[in-house]
Amino acid sequence: MPKCSKSEKIEDALLWECPVGEMLPNPSDYKSSLIALTAHNWLLRISATTGKVLEKIYLASYCKFRYLSWDTPQEVIVVKSAQNKSSALARQAGIQQPVLLYLAVFHVLPFSLIGILEISKKVFGNVTDATLSHGILIVMYSSGLVRLYNFQAITEQFMQQKLDLGCACRWGGTTGTVGEAPFGIPCNIKITDTPPLLFEVSSLENAFQIGGHPWHYIITPNKKKQKGVFHICALKDNSLAKNGIQEMECCSLESDWIYFHPDASGRIIHVGPNQVKVLKLIEVGNNSAQHQISEDFVILANREKNKNENLPTVTASGRVVKRNFNLLDDDPEQEVLF
Repeated sequence: MPKCSKSEKIEDALLWECPVGEMLPNPSDYKSSLIALTAHNWLLRISATTGKVLEKIYLASYCKFRYLSWDTPQEVIVVKSAQNKSSALARQAGIQQPVLLYLAVFHVLPFSLIGILEISKKVFGNVTDATLSHGILIVMYSSGLVRLYNFQAITEQFMQQKLDLGCACRWGGTTGTVGEAPFGIPCNIKITDTPPLLFEVSSLENAFQIGGHPWHYIITPNKKKQKGVFHICALKDNSLAKNGIQEMECCSLESDWIYFHPDASGRIIHVGPNQVKVLKLIEVGNNSAQHQISEDFVILANREKNKNENLPTVTASGRVVKRNFNLLDDDPEQEVLF
């Protein structure tokens, strides 16, 4: 039987902060907690002040859960499994693993189960990854295609049985308590037919983000030469926002990156090697149907060097003295590949 010990290895964790003005069931719920996923498929809520385990759930034994993320920040979490890989013999025989991964979805504080969803190649085709964000199931393909589905509609249509944590359950001829070892939580959302498609778009390396007010999304055109170029488009009609192509001049080994700020303000953060641009969506004139990207402010990193550093040192005899070169210098102009 899998046990949860104090020395359990933590695979991933999220910080949960107490909401203001809400009535909560326990006094300990009014303080921040750490939501942690262990190496042996235990989901824990740990007090951020005392380290005491406040709640624990055993997830399952049929897969290896590895990643934690917010579906709705501070409200709904997603626990994602590692991808199922076919053995070498199975691949040689042309046998594919039908289920790519599992997504376990919970309300937090106290934990309550929404369900565990399987992502099947029989339904979605040659899918390479999937996740949940803001109630949207996002499915990704090797071609760069990204497809969006309504998670709530999926649960309503394909949930086989409603499960409650801590309650007795009979599943597949076995009886146990939901969320306790060794029974765990059965996969109770199995999609048998392709759900209605909300939206699809093609993007380089499946890079896709959604946010803003009204909803917009950010992609990189699906061509290698477009890497580092970001298009900000309206979700309702795919139209490019005015000034919606963002590109930053970078002389760096690491490319710039862009994302919607997680505070739900609709701001867009564009980070480069020596500057951070904070952008915002605003209406074009008084037309609420059209939006443009404007620059709110820019944070610059001061990388100016002492000009005398580049001057060679020459002795009285005319010998040029070599200067030491700082190999840890993070100036992108001085990055060297060895």
